[in-house]
Amino acid sequence: MQKSFWLGLLLLLSFCTEKVDPPTPVYPIPSERQIKWQKLEYYGFIHFNMNTFSDREWGFGDESPEKFNPTDLDARQWARVASEAGMKGLIITAKHHDGFVLWPSAYTEHSVKNSPWRDGKGDLIQEFVEACREYGLKVGIYYSPWDRNHPDYGQPEYITYMRNQLTELLTNYGDVFEVWFDGANGGDGWYGGANETRKVDKLSYYDWPNTHALVRELQRNAMLFSDAGPDVRWVGNEHGFAYETTWSNLYRDSVYAGMPEYAEKWATGQEDGTHWVPAESDVSIRPGWYYHAYEDHKVKTLDQLVEIYYKSIGRNSSLLINFPVDRRGLIHEKDEAAILALGKKIEQDFEFNLLGESEVSASSERGRGFEAQHVLDKEYESYWTVPDGEFEASLTFDFGVETSFNCLLVQEFTPLGQRVKSFVLEKESEEGWQKIAEGTTIGYKRILQFSDQKASKVRIRFLDGKDIPVISEVGLYQAAPMLLPPKFTREKSGLVRLAPADRDLEVYYSLDGSEPSMLYENPIPINTALTLRALSKDPKTGKSSEELQVQLDISKEKWSSENLLEAIDENPGSYATADPNIFQIDLGELHALSGFTYLPMQARYPSGFIQNYEFEVSADGENWQAVAKGEFSNIANNPILQEVRFEATPARYIRLISRQTTDGNAATAAEVGVLTNE
Repeated sequence: MQKSFWLGLLLLLSFCTEKVDPPTPVYPIPSERQIKWQKLEYYGFIHFNMNTFSDREWGFGDESPEKFNPTDLDARQWARVASEAGMKGLIITAKHHDGFVLWPSAYTEHSVKNSPWRDGKGDLIQEFVEACREYGLKVGIYYSPWDRNHPDYGQPEYITYMRNQLTELLTNYGDVFEVWFDGANGGDGWYGGANETRKVDKLSYYDWPNTHALVRELQRNAMLFSDAGPDVRWVGNEHGFAYETTWSNLYRDSVYAGMPEYAEKWATGQEDGTHWVPAESDVSIRPGWYYHAYEDHKVKTLDQLVEIYYKSIGRNSSLLINFPVDRRGLIHEKDEAAILALGKKIEQDFEFNLLGESEVSASSERGRGFEAQHVLDKEYESYWTVPDGEFEASLTFDFGVETSFNCLLVQEFTPLGQRVKSFVLEKESEEGWQKIAEGTTIGYKRILQFSDQKASKVRIRFLDGKDIPVISEVGLYQAAPMLLPPKFTREKSGLVRLAPADRDLEVYYSLDGSEPSMLYENPIPINTALTLRALSKDPKTGKSSEELQVQLDISKEKWSSENLLEAIDENPGSYATADPNIFQIDLGELHALSGFTYLPMQARYPSGFIQNYEFEVSADGENWQAVAKGEFSNIANNPILQEVRFEATPARYIRLISRQTTDGNAATAAEVGVLTNE
C-alpha cells in the first residue's frame, strides 16, 4: 500500500512538472529527405556497363554496342548479396563517361537495344529495379554528365539530350532515393567520330539549377549527389574515409561539381557552412571501379573493410561500397565473400550495448522530456540536452561491476543542427578520472576505437560546441579482435619479408599457388614471376587469418636508371620526377615483356600523375619500339597501381613517356615495373 502511494505521488509530480521548450536549432539543419537518407548509413554501388567488356575504367566512347554481352547476368544476385550484407540500397551506373546506356533510350543508339544481350530487347535498369524491390532495397541512379560518345557534347543541344535521358530514368522506373552526378567531365573523346578534346565550363555548362529542378519535379524525395550537393557531397577521396573532423555544413555556393581544388579545400565541410550537405564516402571493394580479371586477388580484406566502415560511418558520413560486376553479369565470388564477412563482423561488433545495463546520470538536464535516459532508449528522435548556456556538460554511466570495452558510439540529434566541436571519454580509477579517447565533431554518428579498457564507471564530457550538446544515442561496445594477415614488403634485391600482425602469431606461405603450408622463418629471395600466398595462424587456437595474395614479377636487383632510382627501389613511399617526362630504365638483361606497371606518387600532397602515356621498349637502348599508349583513367581520384598489357616483346630497356599529367607538372612515379611471361 505504501509503495503504491509513493509511486502514485511520483507520477503526479511528473505530470505537474512543466515541460520545457526544446533548444533553438543551430543552422543549417537537414531537410526531411536528408534525415531519412542519413539513417540508411550503408548502401552499394554497381559499376557495370561497356567498360566491363572493354576492360577500361573510362571508355573513350568509340566502343561498339555489340561488345556488351554478359553471359549470366542476374540482378537478383546483386540485390541478394547487398541485402545479406546489411545494405539498404543500390546505385547503378546507368550511363558512364563513354555514353553507353543500360536501358533502351529513345534518344541514342549507343544502348543495350543494339547489343546482343537479350537479343537487343533487354532493359537492365528495369531488371535492376525489380531485383531491388524484391529484396527491399532502395534504388539509386548514377548518370555521368560527361559523354565521350555524343557528337553534341559541349554544345547547348547536349543539355537537352541529357535532360531527356534523365526524364526517362526518373519517370519510368519508380521511386529513386539518390541521383548520383559524377564530377569528372570534359576532355578527350570520340564525340561521334570527331576524336578531339572538348573542355566545358563545369560551373555553368550543365545549367545545374534547372537540371536539379527537373530532378526535383520528377523525384521529389531523391537525394542529389555531386561534389557540391545540393543534398549530399563527395567526401573528397575514393578510399572510403571521412575525416577526424567532418562537418555536415558546407559553403555550398562556393563549390561546384568537378572543381579542381574541391578535395583539398572543401571536402571536410565547414563549421560555419551555409547549407546542410552531409558527406558520402565512396570506395570500391577492389582497386578499380570496373571489373578486371587481374584484380581477382586484390579484393579488400576484412580488416581493410572494417577500417573503412569505422572511418566513414564512424565519422559522420554514409558509406557507398562498389561492386565491379564481372563479365558474366555477377558479383564475383570473392567480392561476395568479402562483403558478407564485413556485414557479419559489424553485426557482431554492435550486437550488445554495454551501457544498456548501466545507470546513467548527467551533469544537468534541460527538464521534462530531455532526461539523460533518452540516450539509451534506441530512439533517435528522443534526446538528452541541458539548459541554454551550459556548453560544457557530461554524461556518466555506472555499470556497478568492472566491465571491458573498446568502442564508443555517439549520435547528435541533427534536426537541431550539428553542434559538438570536441568531447572526451574517461574512466574512473583509483587515481581519479582518466582519459581513454577523444574526438572532435560528432554529427549523425561518431565511433571511436581504442585499446581494451576495464572500468565500472565511465563518463563523456562535452568540452566545446557551437551550442549546448543535444545527444540522441550513446553506446559502448566490446568488439572482438580480428586475426590479421601478415604484412608484406619486398626489397630491390627481390628479398621478401612477411611480418605477423602480432608477435604470438605464426606465418605460413606458398610460392606455387597452393595453400600456404610452409612456416615462414627467414626472408625469402624471389627473383622470378610467381604468386605468393600467405596467412597468419594462432598456434594456440589453430585459427587462421584471411589470406594475403601478391602477384610478384622479376626482381629489380639488376635495374638501373640515371637520376630515377626512387622509381625502382620497391619503396612506394619514395618517388622520382622525370625530366623531360621520360622514365628510362635498364633492366640489366633481356626479358620477354608482356606489360608494365605504374604506381603514381603516394605522398600526402602528390603531383605529376601521368594521365596520357606511351610505353616503348628496346633490346639495345638505341632502337625503340612503341608497344602501348593510352590514358590512366580516374588516376587523380584513385591513384592505385596501373597495369597495362601488350603482346610479348623481348627487351632490356624500357621507357615510360608522359604525354600529359593531371596537373600539368612534371611527371612523377613511386614505382615503375614490368610484367613478364617468365
